[in-house]
Amino acid sequence: TIRAPKPEDAAAVAALYNHYVLHSTASFETEPLDAEQMRSRLESATARLVCEREGAIVGFGYTHDWKERAAYRHTQEVTVYVASDSTGLGIGRRLVERLVAADGVPALVACITADNEPSRRLFESIGFRRVSHFEQVGRKFGRWLDVVDYELLL
Repeated sequence: TIRAPKPEDAAAVAALYNHYVLHSTASFETEPLDAEQMRSRLESATARLVCEREGAIVGFGYTHDWKERAAYRHTQEVTVYVASDSTGLGIGRRLVERLVAADGVPALVACITADNEPSRRLFESIGFRRVSHFEQVGRKFGRWLDVVDYELLL
């Protein structure tokens, strides 16, 4: 079931996300978030969703301002994470498609670690196209990481 998150979902969403913070390069954060930090992040998002399966949060996504400057106000960035034991089930696709439909802005951007092939394929399959490749802009786990940006014009 895909639905709007409730305040009490914040701890489960943070735990799902923290797996990627601590064990992957999908997130460039290096310190785990607590429930309150995640609750605040979700509350400040433009659009927000969670996917619940058998009573557990197995995915979440949201859109947020891409940049702070006023002229960027019509562009949102899409962020989606799926529990590591629930990938490949179409959850990410359903979340992204619902966020695209819900947001109402003319342009959406997804910033993805260049070696994150599953996320790249997901966004490409929905119609996002790669518009940039930044080399060595992040460093995590002792290695340099590239970022690719994808854009969907609505």
